[in-house]
Amino acid sequence: MAQLHRVRLTVNGREYEREVEPRMTLVDFLRHELGLTGTHVGCEHGVCGACTIIKNGQAVRACLMLAVQADGAELRTVEGLAGADGLHPVQQAFIEKHGLQCGFCTPGFLMSTVELLEGTTSPGEEQIREAIGGNICRCTGYQSILESVELAAQKMRAGQGS
Repeated sequence: MAQLHRVRLTVNGREYEREVEPRMTLVDFLRHELGLTGTHVGCEHGVCGACTIIKNGQAVRACLMLAVQADGAELRTVEGLAGADGLHPVQQAFIEKHGLQCGFCTPGFLMSTVELLEGTTSPGEEQIREAIGGNICRCTGYQSILESVELAAQKMRAGQGS
């Protein structure tokens, strides 16, 4: 039996502490230990972007990290986007511009977009393409996703939502 390691972290503003096996991935920790199933497991190689979360302000692939590597970190998952006053502007923009279809890739796109827009208020198309370039969608053809990110930027500049 593997020796367990204590992990303390903050996820979506809430503090957690758990004993985990050293080889447990962060995505498995979020899904199985914390019940936060919005972060999806796709390729498990960091290629598809479905498991993208924000760790200490930076988008990361939760399938490539171990839970023990997140000890002491502040994490944001898709479950932490909406507030008491409604959806995050990025979520609302993806709905309005039809930036999702099956929804499997959507959490990763949302989190990549949040990271972009928290650092750049008026990104150009090239910046948007770069920010979401690590996320794969097999349904939308990407044009509606680009339009969603552009609308989300407008909403955030206007101070709409979170």
